[in-house]
Amino acid sequence: MRFHLTRLFLLTLFAGILPTLAHSQPYVYSKDGSEVIDLMTGLVWRRCSEGTYWDSETCAGAAETFTYPQARQRAHDQAGMAGLAWRLPTVQELKSIVDMDANLDPANGIKLAAANLSVFPQTPADRFWTSTPARQQQNHIAYVDFYDGLKAQKNGARKSRRLYLRLVRTLK
Repeated sequence: MRFHLTRLFLLTLFAGILPTLAHSQPYVYSKDGSEVIDLMTGLVWRRCSEGTYWDSETCAGAAETFTYPQARQRAHDQAGMAGLAWRLPTVQELKSIVDMDANLDPANGIKLAAANLSVFPQTPADRFWTSTPARQQQNHIAYVDFYDGLKAQKNGARKSRRLYLRLVRTLK
């Protein structure tokens, strides 16, 4: 594991990506800041939820919701435009970026999204699509809820429901 992380760290340096430690999990930001590599999993995440964009400081715009077919199409379109293998994350992959420590703003007690907002700014405290089929409901897809950090794998959501989307790809 140590060799793998060292190799991944060196790869990111050669790729022109600046390493940084965010909260308790090591992340490396892309040069323009729009992507982040999770050094623990080797996954590359878009920092912004789909519908928003990186403006060099934060995610700007309004996050959009998608039906499951629309979410799959969005991933396909983004992969084609960028020439990178963007896709919907599995439930386990998406759960790996849940950060329950970031769930409450200690200054005023307001509940925030269960995500590290310095790494994933403007993350809606709501449900996000995964590519994982629900275990007990045919035509339902598992999701991760960034309000409470829970995953819904048994029943999931109907494919016609509108949920948020964050794309991921595997580091080459």
